[in-house]
Amino acid sequence: MDIGITGLGRMGAGMAERWLRGGHRVVVHNRSRGPVDELASKGGDPAYSLEELVSKLQAPRAIWVMLPAGDVTEQAIERLAGLMQPGDTIIDSGNTNFHDDQRRAEKLKLQGLNYIDQGTSGGIWGLENGFCLMVGGDDAAVKPLEPAFVTLAPENGYLHCGPVGSGHFVKMVHNGVEYG
Repeated sequence: MDIGITGLGRMGAGMAERWLRGGHRVVVHNRSRGPVDELASKGGDPAYSLEELVSKLQAPRAIWVMLPAGDVTEQAIERLAGLMQPGDTIIDSGNTNFHDDQRRAEKLKLQGLNYIDQGTSGGIWGLENGFCLMVGGDDAAVKPLEPAFVTLAPENGYLHCGPVGSGHFVKMVHNGVEYG
């Protein structure tokens, strides 16, 4: 399947490379060229702007946002929403507060866009071992993207937790247990 991703830090780059190893076409974007060029050398399709990222994907598009929670993620999602078309999907795979997910989903729904929250665990070992995924979103939006989720996850490491917000809620509990 065609996948877009913005945010190629350790985990984002690992996700992109795992998809590439799994046979998916991955359009990669980052604010700096280095990580884009690195993944292009491994088979990724480089995009040096969000506009190029969106334009290189066939509708309906699926774009993962793997950025730090807060303003940077909010701004990226707003910019993507202005570039995408009804039926496209934005997946936030960072550590967003589940209340923000619920708010974003309602706003994007008015534009005809789908929103999925993906709590992601695996750190720097995710590339080799897989990323455990806690996914929240409507069945109609999640189901078509399951091949991408399954490729990222180790065996039994992907769970569709329920409606929008539930993935990041479960990830919040996971973090509390892990760091508590």
